[in-house]
Amino acid sequence: MDTILSFLSNIPWWCWILIFLALVAIRDIFQKKHTIIHNFPLVGHIRYMLESIGPEMRQYFVANNREELPFNRIERGWVYASAKKENNYEGFGTDRDIYAHHHFFINNAMMPFKLPENHPNTTDKSFLPCAKVMGEFNKRKKPYRPASIINVSAMSFGSLSAKAVESLNKGVKIADAYHNTGEGGLSPYHSHGGDVVFHFGTGYFGVRTDDGGFSMEKMIKLVEKNPFIRAIEIKLSQGAKPGKGGVLPGSKISKEIAEIRGVEEGKDVLSPPNHKAFSNVPEMVEFIELIAEKTGLPVGIKAAIGKLDQWKELADIMLKTGKGPDFITVDGGEGGTGAAPPSFADHVSLPWVYGFSDLYKLFKDKDLSERIVFVASGKLGFPAKAAMAFAMGADCINVAREAMMSIGCIQAQICHTNRCPTGIATQSKWLQNGIDPTLKSERLAQYFKTFKKELIEITHGAGYEHPCQLKMSDIEINVDDHNLSKDLSRTYMYEKTPVAFKGMNSLKECLYLGGTKKHEPQN
Repeated sequence: MDTILSFLSNIPWWCWILIFLALVAIRDIFQKKHTIIHNFPLVGHIRYMLESIGPEMRQYFVANNREELPFNRIERGWVYASAKKENNYEGFGTDRDIYAHHHFFINNAMMPFKLPENHPNTTDKSFLPCAKVMGEFNKRKKPYRPASIINVSAMSFGSLSAKAVESLNKGVKIADAYHNTGEGGLSPYHSHGGDVVFHFGTGYFGVRTDDGGFSMEKMIKLVEKNPFIRAIEIKLSQGAKPGKGGVLPGSKISKEIAEIRGVEEGKDVLSPPNHKAFSNVPEMVEFIELIAEKTGLPVGIKAAIGKLDQWKELADIMLKTGKGPDFITVDGGEGGTGAAPPSFADHVSLPWVYGFSDLYKLFKDKDLSERIVFVASGKLGFPAKAAMAFAMGADCINVAREAMMSIGCIQAQICHTNRCPTGIATQSKWLQNGIDPTLKSERLAQYFKTFKKELIEITHGAGYEHPCQLKMSDIEINVDDHNLSKDLSRTYMYEKTPVAFKGMNSLKECLYLGGTKKHEPQN
């Protein structure tokens, strides 16, 4: 034995490297899983390594500033700079192709809107509540006017880490916004003072019976125990995978997640494509009304838009009965934070701009648009895009990926692997340790404040006091080579219904504004 040890100790270090490489080469030759590695031992590994870091190489060294998807470098940079309160300007003119198809222009007024004395925006440059009240038309017991027109969209605990959810909730509290729970149930990390919209889908997580159905008893208890829940949202579909359910693997269901979602620890959980609580549109309307009656809260629905037949049925029922959702969240079919097969994310349901215009026009034609709060969700977390959305009829903006970027997301696009390098979309305790909720919450709040400030400035530049006053004719869009631009009303063939707006002071004095908050001046 001593002889063997002596022999091994005398082998030079570089020989050990050669021995290791020889063993890898032998293993490569005899494995049959990868043809490239079998045919080109050792060298074949370089191919797979380069492929694995290809997205990062393209992101940082190859793609130009406007080329990447879903968010290009300029867009990400604007969110990062806004969140950190850094210089988010650009110099020497735009680098966009302003003659490109679908590029839009906001028509500015000769004389911008001038703030009168004692206007809320003279002391708080980011004060921008929703111009409509959720639940006002249907006379809900607890109507709610969102205190911010930009809010955090549905992202559940489980998809996001505990520290990420905590950062978002603390951030919306600072920014006077609301936080949509996503369909993973209400967690302790949603309970740091921000307004909450409780969201559930076909899995009914958090309000789930033992057999996977909906429990009204649990819903009532949840609302009573958590008065910061301001509204309830029922998910019919989402932009990432409309019409598709999902499976939450048992390996991801920890004791904490099991308790929050109301499922068994360690066992696979199915979220079917369809709801158990209703099977058609009339039943859905009755379900909405029952929840609103039992909880007193405004109740809305969220969906990606495709066929309009059942939406027309919903509109007819609302017109006939005076019942129906208090708000509708329209999700863009371009996908979002939810993981999905490429065939769904790429091809199923309409992009936001087409889906929203089709749906809004349907409700407007039946004189129903005034009683619904329209929430827009689909890459709209930028002031100019939001201005276009408001001109088309949106009343609020929900952001998911932009909110993630404000707290550190780098668009690694591996959310579905549990290996998110920033600790946001992972349950890894080690990766989460890099998140400081106190710092990240400030950054989300600053992004929201900057967004609202710039949207207000765009609105004033167009001659209005509030974005709800923007009209279809205030936006022009490039459509083809023969008629280089048309306003939105001619592009999407409808006129937005005017919003009943009596001035920003009336919003500030509203009893339903952001629950019971008091708004302090912000610079």
